[in-house]
Amino acid sequence: MTSVTRAGGEIFMDLNSASTIVLQVLTQATSQDTSVLKPAEEQLKQWETQPGFYSVLLNIFTNHTLNVNVRWLAVLYFKNGIDRYWRRVAPHALLEEEKSTLRAGLITNFNEPVNQIATQISVLIAKVARLDCPRQWPELIPTLLESVKVQDDLRQHRALLTFYHVTKTLASKRLAADRKLFYDLASGIYSFACSLWNHHTDTFLQQIFMGDEAAAATNSLERTLLSLKVLRKLTVHGFVEPHRNVEVMGFLHAVFERLKQFLDCSRRIGTENVCRDRLEKTIILFTKVLLDFLDQHPFSFTSLIQRSLEFAVSYVFTEAGEGVAFERFIVQCMNLIKMIVKNYAYKPSKHVEDSSPETLEAHKIKTSFFTYPTLTEICRRLVTHYFLLTEEELTMWEEDPEGFTVEETGGDSWKYSLRPCTEVLFIDIFHEYNQTLTPVLLEMVHNLQGPTNVEDTNALLIKDAVYNAVGLAAYELFDSVDFDLWFKNQLLAELQVSHNRYKPIRRRVIWLIGQWISVKFKSDLRPMLYEAIRNLLQDQDLVVRIETATTLKLTVDDFEFRTDQFLPYLEFMFTLLFQLLQEVTECDTKMHVLHVLSCVIERVNIQIRPYVGCLVQYLPLLWKQSEEHNMLRCAILTTLIHLIQGLGADSKNLYPFLLPIIQLSTDVSQPPHVYLLEDGLELWLVTLENSPCVTPELLRIFQNMSALLELSSENLRTCFKIINAYIFLSSSEFLQVYSGDLCRSFCELLKDITTEGQVQVLKVVENVLKVNPTLGPQMFQPLLPSVFRGIIDGERYPVVMSTYLGVIGRVLLQNASFFSMLLSQMACECGQEMDQLLGNMIEMWVDRMDNITQPERRKLSALALLSLLPSDNSVIQDKFCGIINVSLEGLHDVMTEDAETRTYKDCMLMSHFEEHKVTEDEEPPTEQDKRKKMLALKDPVHTVSLQQFVYEKLKAQQELLGEQAFQALMETVDTEIVTQLQEFLQGF
Repeated sequence: MTSVTRAGGEIFMDLNSASTIVLQVLTQATSQDTSVLKPAEEQLKQWETQPGFYSVLLNIFTNHTLNVNVRWLAVLYFKNGIDRYWRRVAPHALLEEEKSTLRAGLITNFNEPVNQIATQISVLIAKVARLDCPRQWPELIPTLLESVKVQDDLRQHRALLTFYHVTKTLASKRLAADRKLFYDLASGIYSFACSLWNHHTDTFLQQIFMGDEAAAATNSLERTLLSLKVLRKLTVHGFVEPHRNVEVMGFLHAVFERLKQFLDCSRRIGTENVCRDRLEKTIILFTKVLLDFLDQHPFSFTSLIQRSLEFAVSYVFTEAGEGVAFERFIVQCMNLIKMIVKNYAYKPSKHVEDSSPETLEAHKIKTSFFTYPTLTEICRRLVTHYFLLTEEELTMWEEDPEGFTVEETGGDSWKYSLRPCTEVLFIDIFHEYNQTLTPVLLEMVHNLQGPTNVEDTNALLIKDAVYNAVGLAAYELFDSVDFDLWFKNQLLAELQVSHNRYKPIRRRVIWLIGQWISVKFKSDLRPMLYEAIRNLLQDQDLVVRIETATTLKLTVDDFEFRTDQFLPYLEFMFTLLFQLLQEVTECDTKMHVLHVLSCVIERVNIQIRPYVGCLVQYLPLLWKQSEEHNMLRCAILTTLIHLIQGLGADSKNLYPFLLPIIQLSTDVSQPPHVYLLEDGLELWLVTLENSPCVTPELLRIFQNMSALLELSSENLRTCFKIINAYIFLSSSEFLQVYSGDLCRSFCELLKDITTEGQVQVLKVVENVLKVNPTLGPQMFQPLLPSVFRGIIDGERYPVVMSTYLGVIGRVLLQNASFFSMLLSQMACECGQEMDQLLGNMIEMWVDRMDNITQPERRKLSALALLSLLPSDNSVIQDKFCGIINVSLEGLHDVMTEDAETRTYKDCMLMSHFEEHKVTEDEEPPTEQDKRKKMLALKDPVHTVSLQQFVYEKLKAQQELLGEQAFQALMETVDTEIVTQLQEFLQGF
């Protein structure tokens, strides 16, 4: 845009010349050729902040003779510019003069012929209105109100479209001052909005009844819909107490009449009519007005409760809705009933006198409506009408059994369909009125005792529906149904009816048991259930087998699950589940069966080892087949996690398949990592924890870690666990290869990380020092000065200070020569004498000892400070009292008294490795658990008696100084401390 730039940087624009240049670049930006497209986008990006650019864009997108794609792009750039540069405080904000011109230009004409561009212009006007209306743009609303009155169809529609988007945007503002402005706006235009809506609605109805359906579809119905959208926003968000406004309540009462008229229209015009879809959208919008108003203003809705319930129940549960009510409308009516039934504002307190009059009034209306006959009819209709499997569902069962199970268990379209809505309504009504409805449902169950004739399809479907209701209401029926008796006397027998037509009942009964398993099911009956599950996993029907697998998962997940009861069936069950996994073909079903297998493996743990061979052989093939299905791959990763935990050290046999999977899942340069990373990291960690030894391939995967640490994501904690696992697995080989990279990554992380992140980094360093006290300090030497400085400066976060002291304690205790070198380095950096710096460190250590909460670290601190003795250094002798104080605290922490011998023993001492016997409820120790125990046998914290160490150090100090000087030193210690110390040292 250099042709319109003055020397000295002052910018101006001649619209005509500038439009030509910008038009040319916009045209290039619509090209499919990236060599043309990219430079054009870059140029447009540079112009975004130049004064006059948006005036040129306005000039271009309002010129209807230009290419549509170019105009579309101009609108988008204008819209994005509003987000970035319209606010006064924004960097490169637009000048007020240009904004004023743009506002005027945007509402000069509402005559955009292209629908998509018209919508975008309406949206960008609304964006400006959000920032400027009404203070800087008082003329917007009056202009829109005048424009929606014009006779020209196009202008009227575009103005109404803009009116809607502006109202919607202003209604969404939440600051108190903005709310007040919207309340004022709503009060001022509500009458006009109502009359506008009534006018367009009457016009539409008149055209329909006169047979002019084409005009109704293209003009009046669209305007009815838009004006209703405006009224919805004004009604729901435009009034503090809408029930006090006659017009608002008048409109809401009118909604019911209009709904009836529009439902009659839908009956009149049939299902194939051109305006059917838009008509249904309008009917749904009417219901949304009621639902939104109820949600935002429950007490203002009180006067509408009776009419809403009468209307909804009439269309959903009586003949009035037959042939009129379409599925989405029924869903909305059910939602309306549910919201009234569940509404917290309508529920009195336990003590009625604590309830507001509004709550009592609403509750009274609800109670008077939901009489015994009404509730009974609703319950019966829900169960015997809406719960019935439809012809469409039964056909799907036969033709696409896996598709059927996905829909039934909550597929993408399931949540928008009628069945889940009816089930939720049933649960809510049954919960609210369980005392009334429990006998009704139990009577329905009683009428279905015994097997049902396989030839009577309707009876089978009724039984399926009733059993469904009993499953959904399981918690409410806890005290009313003896489920154990029912299971033994009837349900078990129904599972054994093998006729093909009885499969809906077999499937429903095993589902029903799954619903009750965690509610009321005796542990003694589990073997009978496992027997039934084993048989059903061999059922001829795939849907029954998949449902059975689901119930098996619920059974093993239950807290009353006992491994000993399940083990006799494990081999058979696992084999059948594996066969089911091979048989199903849909990604969702495979994921589901894998999840069941994972749960079984997780619960039986090492008991699974004899039976997993087939699964281990199959998973590589499944992984290859699922290349395009990342969610299935996530399920495979989860299965592998449980499999590795079950196999323990034997999991090494899986490495040829396992390690490449971990490599791919945790490589951030590979696109699948977006889906697989979290599970991949967990699998990596579990693999390390159960690895008997390191392999070159396992070591090589760590190359992925640097990039993962740079991400600093929510997975950082797992990354640190993985690093620690490598250190415990094979510190020498691992650190020899990766210590440099790791130290560099840690140095970068510590520059910008949370307190918790700092602690995680330092724990890794602490573990390295614990595992390799000789080479560890050298490997992480760049990190140690900041740790030392943190102690001297008195780090303010206790958890960080505790870790600092743990790190330096390890160095001081286990590598004194390196500590001396570090002290010398720090003295040079700080410009202090070594002794002075050492004294400051000891003083801060003693002062902040309370920051250390872990007993191991507290003992380490005592050992580390005592390791400075014996010494004739005046600074150490000056801090002798503090060292003794820390030592006594450590003794109090770790010494336990033997009740019989009255002697003290260090409870942290470990003399040899003992294999802990695992009970049924415990998980067996991993290979890493064993490694940690072996490491503890070499750790001074667990091998050195603090009691003896204190005695030896004090004796050595006494020998160094002589009796007289030593006694003088001891006199610097508080007498009470000395007394307690002598008590601990009795016998030495």
